[in-house]
Amino acid sequence: MMLVISGIWGALAVAFGAFGAHALRSRLPPDLMAVWATGAQYHLIHAVVLLALALADRAGVPSLRLPYLLLATGSVLFSGSLYALALSGIRGLGAVTPVGGVLLLAGWLALCLAGTFRRGGSPSPKRNRSPE
Repeated sequence: MMLVISGIWGALAVAFGAFGAHALRSRLPPDLMAVWATGAQYHLIHAVVLLALALADRAGVPSLRLPYLLLATGSVLFSGSLYALALSGIRGLGAVTPVGGVLLLAGWLALCLAGTFRRGGSPSPKRNRSPE
């Protein structure tokens, strides 16, 4: 399911980016076009990250579901609120954007924590590098 959601989110990122570049450029004032562009940029970046997490999860890398959930939810709230703000001009919608941003940060931090643990919840062993 993670892979399916990632694919949908990536397709939407491309569609929304193209919609902004072609259909909205002449209809939105520059400040709202910049809002749309920021939403599209974060949307596409996090679509790629979600794809990477879905593929890693499928390959058996442990502890990626929480970072995935946080990044997916944060991305929807962050980019979605910016899209809604750009289309409606209702500045109050921007109040949702920081909530999405906090979830994105939490997702990245959860990914950092997932990288320090291996299956079974114990810290990953340090790798000794020997000179060759």
